[in-house]
Amino acid sequence: MGRRSQIITNATGIDYPAFERDGLTFDYEALLRSAGHDLAKTIEIQHAAGVGMTPLLELRRLTDLARSVAPRGKGARIFVKDEAANPSGSFKDRRAVLAVHEAVTRGYKGIIAATSGNYGAAVASRAAARGLDCIILQEVFDSAEVGQPEILEKGRKCEAYGAEVQQVTVGPELFYLLLLVLEETGFFSASLYSPHAIAGIMTLGTELCAQTREIAGRLPDAVVITHAGGGNVTGTALGLKHSACPATIVAASVDLTGLHMASDHDFNRKSFTTGHTGFGIPFATKPDRVDVPRNAARPLRFIDRYLLVSQGEVFYMTELLARLEGLERGPAGNTSLAAAFALATEMDEDQVVVVQETEYTGAGKHPNAQLAFARSRGIRIERGDPATEVPGASIIIPDGPSQIRCRDLDLDVVRRSYLHNLIPEHGMRAITERELQFLSEETKWSVSRVRDEWAISHKSASGPA
Repeated sequence: MGRRSQIITNATGIDYPAFERDGLTFDYEALLRSAGHDLAKTIEIQHAAGVGMTPLLELRRLTDLARSVAPRGKGARIFVKDEAANPSGSFKDRRAVLAVHEAVTRGYKGIIAATSGNYGAAVASRAAARGLDCIILQEVFDSAEVGQPEILEKGRKCEAYGAEVQQVTVGPELFYLLLLVLEETGFFSASLYSPHAIAGIMTLGTELCAQTREIAGRLPDAVVITHAGGGNVTGTALGLKHSACPATIVAASVDLTGLHMASDHDFNRKSFTTGHTGFGIPFATKPDRVDVPRNAARPLRFIDRYLLVSQGEVFYMTELLARLEGLERGPAGNTSLAAAFALATEMDEDQVVVVQETEYTGAGKHPNAQLAFARSRGIRIERGDPATEVPGASIIIPDGPSQIRCRDLDLDVVRRSYLHNLIPEHGMRAITERELQFLSEETKWSVSRVRDEWAISHKSASGPA
């Protein structure tokens, strides 16, 4: 752990200290540019690997269903970017192909990723296509050695691509293991939070805009993005910005309030391994608590609205997508689809809402496997109002589509938490104008609002005189 900085520098080729500035600030734009590829080069790399240019599909029957439960004149057209069409079955191929390209270009003999999600399969897939050795580290089990079916499915897929998969129990040892294996092998680190990972997702935003304009005759009014670690939101938002698309950026997470993701007890009491508040909130409020010194994913810079959905709503929407549209897709993309369905009922009929991704499904990711596993852990499965669901105790499947509703998370609360988390690092000194400007960009608050909120947070953290 004491050699962390040097190990990460050797494994990424990125000189992170070069981006540090005064106090709390760092040069975020320069960090993004350090990926070394402009958008045109990124597209070239992706297309050569068969990644990207996935279809945009209009979900006409789901739109009709939304209109049937919406007020008169409401019910926006719902579209979905079908990222399951990528080689490994998710948008993660976009970021993995750049990581593998970087590893090959720099002469690394192999590549490593620490992830329990689709990114592992994407890295393994792209590494196989370039003849690169690959190791995937997964957090899979609780202390009783019980593994979640969704994560086990992803491990199976990584092994199918020829990757070596190392699996550990939940806890802090995953990061230590990553450093250990990076130092032992000298392989490239395909961090989810590197500038390469963000640059790869930008193309999703630019494609989405161009396809919506072509098919719908207008730019999207809202883009709904499943939010976990923040890279999905950040990369897509930067692509939308590049395309001068003014769409409202809506983050969506499964509400797992009350469950702690690092808890051995709670680990197997959830049915979603990503796209939930257990990742979405911590990564928004403390983005640099990752495997690299500075996280290129900064979701609070881009989110306009944050919607929460229940596990039951996502399971219900997964079945609706299959039954009404003939698309059997995995759970993470259906998180944003559930939020988009609710959002569409609030929007005008002539407006367009785009679900930013789908992902592949498989035996362990299927609702049947997830619900059976939940029952085995003592979770109550019922039909009813999903608003009554208690994470870790129950999963409530809606009785009908009218029960899928928008539930907003107050972003100002999240922003205050972000500021509060910075105070120990900042100390008692006066905050500078440069730091205020940086925090304004980080939170989407005005400089004056940041100054006021900082003073309140600082006073609260200082405690009574």
